[in-house]
Amino acid sequence: MKAVLLAGGLGTRMREETEFRPKPMVEVGGKPVLWHIMKIFSTYGIDDFVVCTGYKGEIIKEYFLDYEARNNDFTITLGRSREIVFHDQHLESDWRVTVADTGPATQTGGRVARIRRYVEQDDRFIVTYGDGLADVDVGKLLAFHEAHGKQATITTVRPLSRFGLVDLDASAQVQRFREKPQVDDWVSAGFFVFERGVLDVLGQDCDDLVLEQEPLADLASRGELVAYQHEGFWQPMDTYRESTLLNDMWNRGDAAWKVWQ
Repeated sequence: MKAVLLAGGLGTRMREETEFRPKPMVEVGGKPVLWHIMKIFSTYGIDDFVVCTGYKGEIIKEYFLDYEARNNDFTITLGRSREIVFHDQHLESDWRVTVADTGPATQTGGRVARIRRYVEQDDRFIVTYGDGLADVDVGKLLAFHEAHGKQATITTVRPLSRFGLVDLDASAQVQRFREKPQVDDWVSAGFFVFERGVLDVLGQDCDDLVLEQEPLADLASRGELVAYQHEGFWQPMDTYRESTLLNDMWNRGDAAWKVWQ
């Protein structure tokens, strides 16, 4: 099974970081957030990745092309017949990574459609955003998807409110303050599981297609989309403040998404 990672957006709300690199390459604990997402999947035995690049995608290409040298000791013989010997193995030695240029302005649905040739030979694949961390039990997610037998599963969460709330009585008397409570509504956290037939819903030559709009709405209208309700940790990295929050959690040893050893 392949995991498709959407890593091509502009990241306009993180200009402090994304002026120089794509948002999935912004680091948490010294590693790109994209790497953290891949480690989550790898923990559950999914080591085959398709990374959909766009904005500053060359930085993602260079990262994986240089991965061995970045993460191993090596000996190099300089000269015209240069030889490199890598010593030992890093923990990601079995990963298979396809880096696919899906265009600088392509929308999420269009990006998945563009990598069709890399996943259409599989019966099932996973898609998620390249900037959202969670402690989703991928094994349970896949079992849930298998059990309901539909074409697609969307992982949903109930996020914390962005603001603290003030409870008032009928006369506007303040009753209590609630500091960023969990909201009642569910939102998409990514971690989609798709059967191969979903590719037909996406079609081809559809760069302006937003995955979360027409395709998922169509699947829902036909009763082919089911929500996996995740009650655990989830945190997107949409802003510089959220990047700082995730780094603080990692540095404290409180990274709930770190499900690997």
